[in-house]
Amino acid sequence: MEKVKILLVEDDPNLGFVIKDNLTTKGYEVTLCADGELAEQEFFKNSFHLCLLDVMLPKKDGFSIAKSIRASNKQVPILFLTAKSMEEDKLEGFGIGADDYITKPFSLEELLCRIEVFLKRSKQPEEKKLTGSFRIGLYHFDSSNFSLKNHVSEKNTHLTRS
Repeated sequence: MEKVKILLVEDDPNLGFVIKDNLTTKGYEVTLCADGELAEQEFFKNSFHLCLLDVMLPKKDGFSIAKSIRASNKQVPILFLTAKSMEEDKLEGFGIGADDYITKPFSLEELLCRIEVFLKRSKQPEEKKLTGSFRIGLYHFDSSNFSLKNHVSEKNTHLTRS
């Protein structure tokens, strides 16, 4: 069985290490990125089951990363882990398409429980495993909305079914 892959984007090296270490201990495969540009590159280069994003990051903020992810993938759960606790920040995160918004400091046990909830909800029945999004060379195909995105030109093309 394939390990669950989590993209963790956290610029605080100590917190990033603690979260990654705990998730790895629980059997998850975790890719830790310390800045937004690297995180976005990793997301489009690899396949992830869940994304944990800090909001305030060097090079590219978490909200921008989430917008980019949602433009090509509507299904992957996105959880914000952030010190930004103002209501307008939370509303902006949910407006972008976040599935959850957790303010720092937080309990690692609570984070693990929330991750499990979103992973259970996002699992597809066996007969639907071939649906979703796929990377094909320079392109990213999203079968849920029949779109094809070129990662070099950033051009997004909507396809027809016939």
